[in-house]
This record gives sequence, structure tokens and C-alpha cells, in this order.
Amino acid sequence: MQKKLIALAVAGLASTGAFAQANVTVYGVADASFDVVRISGDAKNELGNTNRVSTNSSYLGFKGAEALGNGLSAVFQFESGVGFDNAGSLSTNRDSYVGLAGGFGTVLMGNLTGPTRALGTALDVNVGATGIGANSALLGKLGNKLIGTTSTTGNYSGGSTCARSASCNSIFDSRWKNAVAYVSPTFAGLNATVAYVANENKAMEGMTAANTTGFDAGLKYADGPIMAAVTYNAVFTNDAADLKVSDLRVGGSYKFGPASVRALFDLARADKLGGKKFTQAVYGLGATFDLTPASKLLAQVYVARDVKQDGSSQDDSGAKLFELGFQHSLSKRTMLKATYAMIKNDSNASYDFGVNAAGVNPGSMPAGFSAAGGSVQGISFGVRHTF
Repeated sequence: MQKKLIALAVAGLASTGAFAQANVTVYGVADASFDVVRISGDAKNELGNTNRVSTNSSYLGFKGAEALGNGLSAVFQFESGVGFDNAGSLSTNRDSYVGLAGGFGTVLMGNLTGPTRALGTALDVNVGATGIGANSALLGKLGNKLIGTTSTTGNYSGGSTCARSASCNSIFDSRWKNAVAYVSPTFAGLNATVAYVANENKAMEGMTAANTTGFDAGLKYADGPIMAAVTYNAVFTNDAADLKVSDLRVGGSYKFGPASVRALFDLARADKLGGKKFTQAVYGLGATFDLTPASKLLAQVYVARDVKQDGSSQDDSGAKLFELGFQHSLSKRTMLKATYAMIKNDSNASYDFGVNAAGVNPGSMPAGFSAAGGSVQGISFGVRHTF
């Protein structure tokens, strides 16, 4: 079920034993929840409750491998998101690739999760890193300047608002289109991942249109209960604006007895965005505790600091994310879960949930209503089944 690039090598996919048979595996997740969501404005005026059924990163996938001999294997994966809450069709926006694996490591081409996104999801306390409490609500958004809305030919199209029930994560927490990645073998618990994003949207020579390229690199250490990693991601438009956006992440986790703790630091940066330089730091802590072999408590807190413009802070442009949750496994494949999450925005900020946004969008707000300085909160009850 593992789909993250960094974990690819850790899972041993580069070993010949992993590909002794050329079988195709059909797998997936059906995850839905009933959410009650509320948006409060800067003057504590309420928009009232929104009730909805959400599909939380549900997907259907096919993966397999063929042993080619001499320790070399061909690997592939096709994975589609499923929006069954509103009879949505299958999409092809999830990890899908083809590549080769051997003693040298693994090389993949396709629509890929890079190490930056993989680290963020690995340190989220929610199963599948999904739902209204996901840490992608704050990571990498740079004051909502870098919300990810990737196009079919380019890999940067930063926005500032999100539609209700849509994905609302940063460009660094989106999958990379037109990507080539290398995952090293694991040595003494260490492995590395490097991804290159091709410039398919390059215009004619002499034109000023986008010529987007990028890379995403990560180093990870995993040994028993300990995991630590550092990642760096950069995207260049290479056009007349010469915009560069980047994201640095450092984090880790430790499991002891029935408990686990994790921490993550994120630093997003944009150079020449509207002729200015912006930076923002986000940090978070999370923990889980097994009440019984089948039941677990989870909690996390993330803080987005004020955005800095050309070195000076933009006052009250940060936010805080609080989440408290409970999970109970009915079997190895079926789980019940409950979550309370709240984003408390500073007076000049209007962050939204990273997964299944509440719709904090100025274009959809009633006249005179401002979400800046308010809060977005919700309660979610769901069922998750894997196969």
C-alpha cells in the first residue's frame, strides 16, 4: 500500500526478491466521512454549519513488476483518485509511473510524490494524511501565496483561494507532473531520493512565457522506532519574472511503547514574487497513543509564523492548527475514526483545511464578511476500508 517515493527503497522494492513474481496487485482505499464545518469571521460572525460527506483521498490502484534477470526488474503503478461522495469519476492525479529497479536503486518516470510531500505526510498523525485535520492546512503555503493548482503542462501555478471541498494544499504538497526520480538503495538505514521536474511548458525561444523546471531532493534515516529526514524542493519559472519558490523541511519521529511523537519544521520561500521576497516558517508537533491494540488517540498542533516580506514581518499573517482525533480498528482493513480540527487565523490571515477545504474564498463569501482573523473548524466521523 506504500506509495511514497522515499519509502519505496525502504520497503525493499529495489531487491530482486520483491519482484520474484510478475503479478499485478489491485489495491485501494475507500475513506468517507460525515463532516460538520463552520467558518467564523473576523467579528465572530458565523456563516453557520455546513454538513457534507467527504471522500478523504480515496483511490484505486494497480501495481506490479516483472523480473528481467540479473537483478533487474521493471516496475509500474497506475493510481486514480475516487470521488464517490458526489458520484465523481476516476481521476489520474495520483502517483502513476513506470521504471526500473535493481541493485543500483530505482528509477521512475511519471506523476510522482516527491520527498518533500512524502515527509509532510509521513509526519501527519492522520492515517493517510487526510481529513480536515491534516497538516497540509499550513505547510508551505506562504500566507496562501503558494496554494498548489498544477496545470497539465506546467508545475507552478500558485493561487490564494480554494473552492469548497477541494484540495487546498501548497504546491510543495502536490504531486509533480512530468517527473523523473531516482531512489537509492538503503545503506545503514540511510537512503536518498532526487526528482527532476521537466519543462514541458517551455515556450518558443525569445518568448516570456513560463519555462518551468524544478527539483525535489531528500535524505532519510530509518532504524527501528527512529525516523529522521531532511528535504529541499525548488521550482523555477525561468520566464521574464524569473520567479523561484522553494521549501526546506526537517523532521522526525520516535515510537516508544504504545506512544509515538513527531516534529516537523518547514520553511517556504519565494523570490521575485511580484518583485518581492517572501519567507514563512511553519513548525508542528504530533503524538499518538494506543489505548488498546485496536484503539488510538492522536493529536497535533501546527503554527504558521508571520510571513516576512523583504525581511520585515507582515504582522498577524500566521495561523494555528489544532487537531484531536480517535481511531478504532474493527479489523485489519476497516477503521472507524472521529476528528475535531480548528484553524485559528491571525487578523490578516485566512487559511483553510488542506484536504476538503471549507471554502474560505473571498469570491464566495457574503457581502461584508471577512474570513481573515476568524476560524475554520469542524467535526468529522468516518469509515476507512483498505483492500
